[in-house]
Amino acid sequence: MAVKEVLLLGNPKLYEVSTSANADEMKKLRQVVNDLHDTLMDFRNRYDRGRAIAASQIGVMKRLIYMHIEEPVIFVNPVIKDKSREMMLVWDDCMCFPDLLVRVERHKTCSILYRDMDWKECELKLEGDLSELLQHECDHLDGILATSRAINGHAFALTSQEAYLTQK
Repeated sequence: MAVKEVLLLGNPKLYEVSTSANADEMKKLRQVVNDLHDTLMDFRNRYDRGRAIAASQIGVMKRLIYMHIEEPVIFVNPVIKDKSREMMLVWDDCMCFPDLLVRVERHKTCSILYRDMDWKECELKLEGDLSELLQHECDHLDGILATSRAINGHAFALTSQEAYLTQK
């Protein structure tokens, strides 16, 4: 287990599409999950935020997401489906640009299909913050950053303005 370096905005690897994992790789991917946990917890300790991380953010180009809110959940080969027509505007933050917020539009609800670490098929229905979070993380697996989803050219703010932005 180790804290890995998070790739930062501008790193070309962040724009690559991750490949699907297969059942034979699950033993090897357990170490990646441990690294994702350690990296997320380190980020959370330093920045007081961070709920999930995609493997691609540490340079592992596999379709794997580690989320830790109340307890850890691992998403292998996640697919977002059943996106609502209703959208929501959010100030999106990212471990790849920890001092920047980006105003993006996300689907208010969706479902996510995935496999767990035992290769069991799972599905979660998501709404609000969790919907936004997992859309963000799945974007990472497709090489898409929140900066590419900005609603306009004025949709960027430094995190030092976060308190001001919540009033808007």
